[in-house]
Amino acid sequence: MRNIRIIGAGIIGLATAWRLTEAGVKVSIIDPDPVSGASHHAAGMLAPTAEMQYQQEALYPLMFESATMYKELVDSVAKYTDKPTGYLECGSYVIGGDAADNEHVNELLNLQHRYGRRAEHISVSKLREIEPALSPTIAGAVSVPDDHQINPRLFTAAMIDALEKRGVVIERRASTPDDLGPDTVLASGLGAKDMLPQLKLRAVWGDMIRMTIPEPLRPILSSVVRGFVHDRPVYLVPRAKETGELVLGATSREDDRDIPKVGGVLDLLRDAASVLPGIQECSITEVTAGGRPGTPDDLPFIGIDPKTHTTISTGYFRHGILLTALGSSLTTKLVLEQELTEKEKGFLESCDPARF
Repeated sequence: MRNIRIIGAGIIGLATAWRLTEAGVKVSIIDPDPVSGASHHAAGMLAPTAEMQYQQEALYPLMFESATMYKELVDSVAKYTDKPTGYLECGSYVIGGDAADNEHVNELLNLQHRYGRRAEHISVSKLREIEPALSPTIAGAVSVPDDHQINPRLFTAAMIDALEKRGVVIERRASTPDDLGPDTVLASGLGAKDMLPQLKLRAVWGDMIRMTIPEPLRPILSSVVRGFVHDRPVYLVPRAKETGELVLGATSREDDRDIPKVGGVLDLLRDAASVLPGIQECSITEVTAGGRPGTPDDLPFIGIDPKTHTTISTGYFRHGILLTALGSSLTTKLVLEQELTEKEKGFLESCDPARF
């Protein structure tokens, strides 16, 4: 039996380890501090429709496909653990803070319809019947019923528990070049560049704020709300009611500062409060900055390193949580040299690390 070594215990590495274990392969994982990178900071939106952006058309098929695979992945893990997975089929709304922002929302809706996505206008009055805590000054809104969320911290903890129950060992140590080879998967996010310097990865930082909602205000939201305020993106992700947690985010910067910037945090709080005034009653529990591994074209790197024959799976940028289901599946098929569908071949061609 092959013994596959996975470098990186973030969500991509853990999900790949899970799929390999499901396939009957012996797996070990190397990470000095599991789930301490981008997976720890991420909000966990599964939003292939709401997160569509212009000039990222090559990403759309991967996002759409991975979203359809997510529940199967979560359910397979849930069978082997009593820990919550944090998966919520809650739907999403995209809102415009003012008239100019609403034009942005309408342009996004046209793009979504062009690709056959399910998204429709909803009146602000109707939206506030569903989500009464939202501000009455919102200029417009779109309902995206198929965009959901997962709590990455809960899901990664559930995967670690399930993997350990099935005999997978996590070696809490730093990886070295000696760990690379044909039986190794390199899934260490930004750290992959330390192992294979030719990988063109850059850090894209995002500031995140986590809050606790006072008991009388729960649930302050029942769905994920994304939007634009003064042409700045903002999102509010409510966790399960019993946790009382609300996650805010949407900053994006490439200044190599691994701590939150005051300006970014101020913008987030102002923009979020203009959409959801009730957050002013919440308690801030955590402010963090997460570095996401970006590539020159924002598509991930999934393929084989020609020199070491290591399987590479990194560079998932802003969509690492969403793309976990597909990325781990493609990576597993590469490792096991399984037959690929034409669609999968197309995905891997677009994600070939050798393209740069």
